[in-house]
Parts: sequence; structure tokens; C-alpha cells
Amino acid sequence: MKIGFIGLGNMGKPMALNLIKSGYELTGFDIQRSSTDVIVEAGGKRADTIDEVILAAELILTSLPSSEACEQVYLGENGLLAKVPQDVILVDTSTVAPDLENRIGAEADKKDISFLAAPVSGGVVGAENRTLTFMVGGPKEILELVQPHLAIMGSNIFHISEQYDSGTNAKLINNLLIGFYTAGVAEALTLAEKSGLNLDFLYNVLNVSYGQSRIYERNYKSFMAKNDYEPGFSLKLLNKDLRFAMELAEGHGIQLPISQALVDLYADAERAGLGDKDMSVLVKRIGEQTITFKPEGTYDK
Repeated sequence: MKIGFIGLGNMGKPMALNLIKSGYELTGFDIQRSSTDVIVEAGGKRADTIDEVILAAELILTSLPSSEACEQVYLGENGLLAKVPQDVILVDTSTVAPDLENRIGAEADKKDISFLAAPVSGGVVGAENRTLTFMVGGPKEILELVQPHLAIMGSNIFHISEQYDSGTNAKLINNLLIGFYTAGVAEALTLAEKSGLNLDFLYNVLNVSYGQSRIYERNYKSFMAKNDYEPGFSLKLLNKDLRFAMELAEGHGIQLPISQALVDLYADAERAGLGDKDMSVLVKRIGEQTITFKPEGTYDK
């Protein structure tokens, strides 16, 4: 199958490269030409416009950084749904507002175009190692057609439901948990360090205790222990997904007070200039905050 790939950033690029390595004829498009240079070097083809992707592909995958970019690519005047023929399948792997995926799906249905909203989890490492999890919303029969191709990029493919936003909703709940775990690791290890504990030794202890988690392992071993916060998954992207999760809760009339405090915490870290760093950099912001306890047990920051 000839594949088009739109959006060759931190996630899209390794996904596209794995398809090329597996023998697919792939045409890539990104607003950053340097990203398509990598695709060409690997044996793929460069598209200078979305129109060129449409002409070259039977399956088009998108991996886009924002709802605004996704809306433009799919619903814009010169977007995919305005020009793509009915025999081309569209799969969006971005994490965007659930309502947007529903609007894209409704427009695709109106034009009898096959579309799936299939956000991924696993980060850059998962994209590089072909271990991504796909959470898919949309027609199951379309997923059955593209599943062998998605399996080149990921080891777990779940059809959540026929509802277009269902995969996105599952992904937002996943990332809400990631936000909790990341904040928990940041606060716990800040306390451990201030208590004089050796963090490497503590990791070995907690890794065989109930305090163990995949986020603890990821954030500590890959970032905190190395004091290197070049992003695998940036703090600002996690903060974006947390806001989408809160909008989802609001739409259902649900109050999530602890989650709201979490969003405020990440927003503070982003305002402090940490947004482009990996989400694990939250530990830096926690460590910067001085806490003065009052006698009654409350405290000021």
C-alpha cells in the first residue's frame, strides 16, 4: 500500500521511518523541510503540498501538534476532506479535542470517505521501537483494513468504539493518569532528596515495591537521573492534553478538583519557561518552590 504521512515531528517522523524500513512506498509532508529531508534520506519521497500527498497515497496518516493544525489539514478549504478521493483511507494519530475528531468524522461520512481517529500512546521511544498503542475510534471494518499497516508502528491496537472521539477520550484519560504519576514522582523524589536519601538506591527499593510505576521508571531513569530534559513528551503537550481532559469532564458535568489542581501545577511550570522540556522536568519546578508551614498545618507557597 502506498502511504502518505502528514506531520513529521517527534512522533510522526519515527513512525514514518519504520514504515519505510518495512518496505512501504511513503510520501511525507511537513511544514519543516528538514523533517522531509530525513524521509528522503531513508528512501521515502517528499511532498511539497498536501495535494501531492493525496495524489501519491492510498492511505494517509496524520500526526499533528494541535487542534488548529489538525482542523486546517482536514477541514480547511484546501484540506484533505475537500480533495481526497473516496478510495483513500484517512487515519489521524494526533491527540486533539474530541469534538474536532467528531466533526472530521461527520464530514468524512457525509462525503463517503473512510476515516479513523487513532491517537497513540508510548512516546517517542514507543514510536522508534514500534511498540505504540493505538486507541481507535471509528468504523471497525475500516480498522480491519488498515490494522496490518498500523501494526508496523505499534504492538497494541484497540478498537474503542464506532464513535469517532472514543479513542481520543481513552487517550485523554490515559494522559490524565500520566499527569498524576509525573507530578507524584516529582513531589516524592523532591521530598526524598531533601530527606537525604540516595535517589538511585531508592529507585531500586521502590522498583520492587508498590511505589513502582512505568512513569517513575521512565521519568527517573531516562531524564531525572541524567539531569537531561530534552523532550520525549514535552510538558506543554501534556498540559494541552490535561486541558482537553478537563473540557471533557466539564462537558459531562463532572467536577474533578484534584485534576484541576494538577492542570494549574503544569500551567505554572509552563509559565516558568519549562514547557518545551520533557514532562519530567516538573521536578525542577517543584524543587524551586519554598514551602513555609503554619502551626495549624496549612502552608503558604
